[in-house]
Amino acid sequence: MASSHDTKRIGTERIQNIGFGFKHAGTLMAAIELSLFTKISEGAGTIEAIANACGLSLLNAERLVVACAAMELLEKKENKYVNAPDVDMYLVESKPRYFGAWSLMGKGDFADWINLADRLSNPAPPSVLGIYEKMTTEYAEALTRAMFNVGLGAGSKLAKQFDFSKYSLVLDLGGGSGAYCVSLCRRFPNLGALVFDFDNVCKVTNELIEEAGLSDRIKTHGGDFTRDPFPEGADVVMLNGNLTQYGPGEAQTIIDKAFSMLPSGGVMHIIAENLNNEKTGPKIAATWSIHEALFGSKGRAHSDAEVCEYMENAGFIEVEAVEFVHNILQRVTGFKP
Repeated sequence: MASSHDTKRIGTERIQNIGFGFKHAGTLMAAIELSLFTKISEGAGTIEAIANACGLSLLNAERLVVACAAMELLEKKENKYVNAPDVDMYLVESKPRYFGAWSLMGKGDFADWINLADRLSNPAPPSVLGIYEKMTTEYAEALTRAMFNVGLGAGSKLAKQFDFSKYSLVLDLGGGSGAYCVSLCRRFPNLGALVFDFDNVCKVTNELIEEAGLSDRIKTHGGDFTRDPFPEGADVVMLNGNLTQYGPGEAQTIIDKAFSMLPSGGVMHIIAENLNNEKTGPKIAATWSIHEALFGSKGRAHSDAEVCEYMENAGFIEVEAVEFVHNILQRVTGFKP
């Protein structure tokens, strides 16, 4: 008979951490807004130095630092605080992979999440694009700029995973900031790109492309690719980071349109927060899926098997799903025969 010491204790810690997760998110966002991680990277390691650098009282500096240390965002070494490795890479403002602007985009969603039960039980039919049906110019600009550094890193990863040297033009559906295209064009001098997104997004995209010095090779095409015809001439189509906005029917229509316009030998890449085939995770994919209830769209997360099926239904061959970013993104690729 097993002793009480052999039985795993069941407590409330996990449930409390989930239930009060908004406190963790709020702490992270406050730290980003106060440039805590940037100041620590610049040498502020004690509570006193952090208080002075961030403009906080000693009491509030201690509160913030202790909370960040408990959340493993900070580490304590030789009586000084330092950034955890991922924080130092992604949340220091001077670093090329700075992720802070994207992390703060969730701040405006807090109130909606509080009322999630009401959204889930709302009998009103969802729309195709949800929040994107009536996206303001201000929101479009903030979202597009926030995604640029994130997309640069992902685009660089794609450029290392797949050889684009034999292709000439990438059509990036919902390409937002154009960051994927910037990374691909930097690595492959033969490549041109066309970002297909809403007009108010393309205005910002053109500015970012010009800042990257690639206006001669990357263009934009304003419109709604779920309804409008695709421009001709591309031999690569990408749908990156926005598949969860669409239900199965909309996803199949988009993929069918891509297949129809691609030439023989053309390729399509879909990079998305896919679920595993058992639909038990990953957590990021599952929560992005439920986020679409807040947006009022038809979207949900799709499993790897489902996305492969959409691709094969359209006519793509050699369809394969591979891990792109561990526990976050999958890449599904298929070729037109």
